[in-house]
Amino acid sequence: MNMTRWMVWFARRAWQMGTLCALLLTGCASDQQKISAINEVNKGFRAAYEKLLAEKGKRVYRYSRADAFLAMRVTLAGLGMRTEQQDLSLGHLAVAAAAPLPLSDEEWRRASEADLPLLQSLVEPVVGVGARFVKFEPQGLEVVINATVLDTAAGTEVALTVRLREIAPPRSGWPRREYVAPHLLEAGLEKIFSAFERELRAGPQP
Repeated sequence: MNMTRWMVWFARRAWQMGTLCALLLTGCASDQQKISAINEVNKGFRAAYEKLLAEKGKRVYRYSRADAFLAMRVTLAGLGMRTEQQDLSLGHLAVAAAAPLPLSDEEWRRASEADLPLLQSLVEPVVGVGARFVKFEPQGLEVVINATVLDTAAGTEVALTVRLREIAPPRSGWPRREYVAPHLLEAGLEKIFSAFERELRAGPQP
């Protein structure tokens, strides 16, 4: 029994020491290593970002451009986003809000957990074992969404882009990434378009 307790204690201590060493490795990464790691993250996320926007970032509707523009403005405001720019003649709407909006805390948590393995795999070649302790940090970030509403031969095309903007330094001391992670982006696009289509159906009919 004593031997069993000793083995359990030893395993716990080994895990704690491993965790401490990894944290020290992460904390001791040079500024250049951190910059290099985040550059790799941006490269990896950018490829997924552009693919997702091409596949799911735009939709065409048989509504007038004015109705679609108004519905998108109402939709984004309803999701907690504040309007920064709007121009119906150009079909452009820019909104922003503190992360994780327009996702809820729970939606953000689920999506970021799905994205975490990719984040850590991109960082690991630069910082080694400490990559397992690199996490997503929504604090100090704003989500910036640009919507364009344009006439096309098939109807009114509505397209979205999503970027991150730093408003406060990260608590970890790591540089900020520029691109939204894939599952977070997909969850945000789906939530916005679903709410937008409900708003369209509730408004004037085409």
